[in-house]
Amino acid sequence: MASVSAVLTSEWTKIRTVSSTTWTLISAFAVTVAMSAALCALMRTQFDDLKPEEQATFDPTFIGFSGMILGQLAMVVFGVLVVGTEYSSGMIRTSLAAVPKRGTLLFSKVLVAGALALAVGLVTSFVSFFLGQALLGDHGTTIGADNVLRAVVGAGLYMGLIAVFSMGVAAMLRSSMLSLGILMPFFFLVSQILSAVPKAKEVARYFPDQAGSKIMQVVPDAMNSDPAPYGPWAGLLIMVGWVAAALIGGYLVLKQRDA
Repeated sequence: MASVSAVLTSEWTKIRTVSSTTWTLISAFAVTVAMSAALCALMRTQFDDLKPEEQATFDPTFIGFSGMILGQLAMVVFGVLVVGTEYSSGMIRTSLAAVPKRGTLLFSKVLVAGALALAVGLVTSFVSFFLGQALLGDHGTTIGADNVLRAVVGAGLYMGLIAVFSMGVAAMLRSSMLSLGILMPFFFLVSQILSAVPKAKEVARYFPDQAGSKIMQVVPDAMNSDPAPYGPWAGLLIMVGWVAAALIGGYLVLKQRDA
């Protein structure tokens, strides 16, 4: 039976030798930084055209992470591929033969891939922040301002948690195509649309992306948005609950079903 350290090394080897997972992380960084920079530059030129209430609640930190809406999709793809590729290729049988303890296999995979996603997420959040504030000019803020460092670190945590959540979903569904077919529309369309519908938004604000993104806000009710019934850390905790539920579900499916 393989030791935990050997399983962790094996999972690291799997991730770094598959080009698709590497490119999705690069895409997460590039898309987030590029889109955030473009929107910050645009906001600088159009700031004077904002409504007075929007100027009063302008959050330069949150605007600096505006590219996250696309960057998180790359993290979804990364998380799904890390787990789903083993099922689509049939390698899951070999992995389970080498590591009979299914919990050890799954959580070693989550630990390695989650740590990598978190590292990329933190690099992405810091680069997006500093570049975005430079482009905002006089409308920007500094890393030393109240709650800004919390928001920047929180943005990195958010990206890492999105990837881990996707791993749990992929473990439950055991299919990359099915997982992506559910998660991509959910984060890019369903969650965004429901958050704008008067009655549905009361439920949508508890979705993992809607709750977790509150950690990136420094100004409450930024850009004159609707107030949430929870704060930044509570929102992140709600997201952690979704992640835990997905991982538990993935573990139960892996434990009870054949490869």
